[in-house]
Amino acid sequence: MERDAAPEVAPETPLKDPPPGVDRRRFLNSTWKVLGAALLVEAGWTSYDILSPNAAEGFGGLVDAGPVSDFLAEGTVKYFLDGRFYVTQYQGGLRALYQKCPHLGCKVPFCDSSTRFECPCHGSVYNVIGEYVRGPAPRGMDRFPIRIRNDRVMVDTSSVVEGPPRGVMTGPTEAAGPSCQGEAPAVPGVGGGMSPGGMSPGASGQSPGGMPS
Repeated sequence: MERDAAPEVAPETPLKDPPPGVDRRRFLNSTWKVLGAALLVEAGWTSYDILSPNAAEGFGGLVDAGPVSDFLAEGTVKYFLDGRFYVTQYQGGLRALYQKCPHLGCKVPFCDSSTRFECPCHGSVYNVIGEYVRGPAPRGMDRFPIRIRNDRVMVDTSSVVEGPPRGVMTGPTEAAGPSCQGEAPAVPGVGGGMSPGGMSPGASGQSPGGMPS
């Protein structure tokens, strides 16, 4: 009795040969070298980008507040949304004031009529250079360091400087006009002994300053 013939097995599909004249191992080695070089270049570029940040980065970095010539007029106040600060000029001195109220963190707007910063949340008031005038705030407005670079005002928002304590008054003590908030709300147990103009006791005898902190 005849045995059935064994089924035919299809031959395996051979791998494609490398290009003529190129050894397979050499071809793979060259490929890995190219990939390794690309990774090194990418890592180097990433390191450079981290170690060399942009000159102006917005809040948390260095912010360009414009040329010095923008702040020559006495009493200039400019707000910078990207940096969350005001730059004010008083008697030739520049200050960068953090918009955040030291009391509970509300944004403090500047009142053009009184030329003061007036917090709408709990009634804290500060003069044009951010010094405490009245209200529940524990101190004056916090600040950012300023440096002048190529005649431009650069504000470093990565470093917050605590505002001056209560009782320090080197800037203007009186409001220039009516408050934008109306009469300041009374806060029980806070701000006692303030004069009608909002000046802390003993502040009237201090001479005006104005140098940036």
